[in-house]
Amino acid sequence: MGGWLKLGAQALAVAAVGVLGTVLVWNLTHQPPPPKVGGPAPAFSLRRLTGDGNLSLRALRGKAVVLNFFASWCSPCKREAPALEKLWRQDRSRGLVVLGVDANDARGDALTFVHKHHVTYPVVFDHDGVVAYSRYDIANLPVTYVLNAKGRIVGGQILGPVSEHVHSQALFRYVHAALKS
Repeated sequence: MGGWLKLGAQALAVAAVGVLGTVLVWNLTHQPPPPKVGGPAPAFSLRRLTGDGNLSLRALRGKAVVLNFFASWCSPCKREAPALEKLWRQDRSRGLVVLGVDANDARGDALTFVHKHHVTYPVVFDHDGVVAYSRYDIANLPVTYVLNAKGRIVGGQILGPVSEHVHSQALFRYVHAALKS
């Protein structure tokens, strides 16, 4: 009797591995493609970090948007926060919104980050990183996109802190193009 039980358990384990393998292959072959320049930014609605309701990307149509994915534990994100805050204060009167998406983080740590870096632009909370990783195909932080008033991606992904010279030049060009279109 013990032999049959052992054989049944092994068969069940092999079947479980087969199912997990199938799910893995499905996920790898059916991931949405990363956003492309000129294409629409993937839509999302996330809870505001402050807890006062949700904010959807669609609600920002009609404005140019600097969409910045960051986390409190990310050192380059800490370096770029003052540059994003300066951009927000400088250009919001021209119709620019800086939107921070805190990804894969603890809410308390994110709130501390926002307070410590004097962030006043809107920030939403993607605690498990589903929007960042599944919809935007982001592997590392920080990543920034610039969207025009129609919600289309201008330029491309900025991979790294926008406070660095090469990235700040790209950000300036993309923001200028987004505000013009």
